Amino acid sequence: MIVTLHSVKLFFSAGFGAGYWPWGPGTMGSLLAVILWALYAYSIESYAVVQLLTMLLTVLFTALSIPAVSVAEEEWGHDSPRVVVDEIVGMWVALCAVPASREWWYPFAALVLFRLFDIYKPLGCRWIDRNIPGAWGVMLDDILAGVYAALVLAVVN
Repeated sequence: MIVTLHSVKLFFSAGFGAGYWPWGPGTMGSLLAVILWALYAYSIESYAVVQLLTMLLTVLFTALSIPAVSVAEEEWGHDSPRVVVDEIVGMWVALCAVPASREWWYPFAALVLFRLFDIYKPLGCRWIDRNIPGAWGVMLDDILAGVYAALVLAVVN
């Protein structure tokens, strides 16, 4: 098997394979984001470092996602269910609102809230999804869903 840049972009777009999950690939991508976050969030003592790392990963994955999702759209069509890197990024936005206590229910609540906002697409998410073409549209509606989830968590906290 020859690994090409094209296949790497597809693999990245599919959330390292999470997008191939047959029952709710978006939820699987979101769950992967929580698991990756938990691996460092519960092993790093400094909350500020956890927050900074989450923000850096969000920016990095967003920057890498635009060209990768563009390739995925050519291969699989617009906003294919296989593309879940947008859920990973949106989930990390939501996880930025987890307080320093990092109690287990905050990431769980972030996951539930993010999935609800991502599925129902309220307050501009649907508009972005329908009106911003290409990879930016795919990414931005999930980023906004993550912002909404983060706001609800912040209010609850």
